[in-house]
Amino acid sequence: MYTEFEIRELRFPLHRPMVEKFLADEGLRLEAVDYYAGLFALGGDELLAGGGLSGGVIKCIAVSEELRGEAVANRLVSHLISVLAERGYTNAKLYTKPENRSLFESLSFRVLAQAPKAILMESGTGGIADYCNYLQRLAQEAAPQSQGNGPKGVIVMNANPFTIGHRYLIQKAAEQTAHLFVIAVKEDCSQFSYQERLSMIRECCRNLSNVTICEGSDYAISAATFPIYFLKELSQASDTQMMLDLDLFRSHIAPALGATIRFVGSESNDATTRRYNELMLSILPDVRIVERLCLNGSAVSATSVRKALAEGDLYRALPLVPTEVTPYLIAHLATQALQQELEFTPKPGLVDCNDNGAHTDMDYSLMQQSIRTLHPYFVQIARLGFREKLPTLEQLRSIGLEAEKDMLKATNGVNTHKGALFALGLATAAAAYTLFNNKEQKISENGLKSNIIRMAALFPATAATHGSEVEKKYGVQGALTNAQNGYPQLFAEWLAFYNTISTDKWAPHKLLLRIISQLCDTNIYHRTDEKGAIWAREQAEKALNSFSVEQLESLNRLFIARNISPGGAADMLALTLFIRSIT
Repeated sequence: MYTEFEIRELRFPLHRPMVEKFLADEGLRLEAVDYYAGLFALGGDELLAGGGLSGGVIKCIAVSEELRGEAVANRLVSHLISVLAERGYTNAKLYTKPENRSLFESLSFRVLAQAPKAILMESGTGGIADYCNYLQRLAQEAAPQSQGNGPKGVIVMNANPFTIGHRYLIQKAAEQTAHLFVIAVKEDCSQFSYQERLSMIRECCRNLSNVTICEGSDYAISAATFPIYFLKELSQASDTQMMLDLDLFRSHIAPALGATIRFVGSESNDATTRRYNELMLSILPDVRIVERLCLNGSAVSATSVRKALAEGDLYRALPLVPTEVTPYLIAHLATQALQQELEFTPKPGLVDCNDNGAHTDMDYSLMQQSIRTLHPYFVQIARLGFREKLPTLEQLRSIGLEAEKDMLKATNGVNTHKGALFALGLATAAAAYTLFNNKEQKISENGLKSNIIRMAALFPATAATHGSEVEKKYGVQGALTNAQNGYPQLFAEWLAFYNTISTDKWAPHKLLLRIISQLCDTNIYHRTDEKGAIWAREQAEKALNSFSVEQLESLNRLFIARNISPGGAADMLALTLFIRSIT
């Protein structure tokens, strides 16, 4: 019927209706893709075949009935593989129905894992073979540390974050094996990043001689990565992705390590994990379930740690994690405080969920990207502080400069969080140092304040910055001077004020108004002058005394009209929230 074809990139949302209808006609669903290509008759407008990409996975492949048997799938898949190659991928993965196996095998795909409703296939170089070679090398290197000639075991864990329950599971499994391999789930859709989780597992298992920590791979099949576009019933998706994951483990990962036992913790609360364990028992030859560690009558869980952090309660989380995990929790609370400050809406003159305040060079998404970029550096700073010796100026400055460099790169040169990086970075290091050196494992306000002063004293006076120019011109305290004095207003007034109103729905907004009304914000001085700064403080005090959402919105309009952005007050809001969560 057609003699010549062309492949075009289809862009969403413009072409989404066309693709959705085409896939629906073929009994398929459109899923999230970052690239989609369509095959058309030369010069034609009718979509005849299509396929998309999500990372290194080919998905949403379909060919119209009239072209089946004309080898157009070969041309379309070849195009998608070439796009992957341009993106730096050396191999491509594909999920499809079992009945399509021979078709894709003819296109040089090989089966990696099978389930009744789906198969996982791969083409190209590297891929699962490279990962298995890595595991085999680890197994060979681990042989001298193995305890006898007994069986080898494997634990696959997410550890989001690593808890004393995870360590208990590892210890119990290590006692039953000559050697134990722990694989960190690489998929990055957890609150704690893969690199954080991998580091936590390694640090907390350092003293277990017959345990090897393995890097994760892109071959953990989960609800986040497994496509369901070709399944008739969405209810089939969960079991199918679990069975594929277990078959991949049985066929490739366990043999590469020479392991015969899979260990898991018992699960009574999460239905998905419980179902995964049930399927594991039916698919793998030797699965051993270790009863979960309980503390005060309750099973220890990473969920409980995350809940405590979300509620700003470091001390409810600390008993649930090994000591080595402490700096990671502190860093997350620092990042959380920045995120909370961003999300509080409305805010006068500042970027929030509604508008950009008095800023023309930044918005919510840019601020969000900046926070994500800075987070790993808060982790570095917390780990640096979590030791017996006070960090040096060179150590603190080195991390800070790298963080600032990455922040500016991520924001195309916009200074989104330079002040917050200094204030929260300093407090993060001081908090970790204070906690490490306190036998009672507690951060007191006085102890924290004292160590902030000690660390801030390491920094020389700044020059040629907006803050230093304002400090010199108007005689007000800049960010460094405020830190070197131990944030007197924060500890003497703002923390106490917030504690008295913490149950109020609008407590953060009221705290911000209180800070604006009292802080000599160098950012406001720089944008206006002394008269403008005094006016801003007076307006904030009035808005606080007669608080309402309408007053906040009105103050926002006034600040925008006068180009006033209380960035220093925003930093102090985040810092106050952070310090409240750790003291």
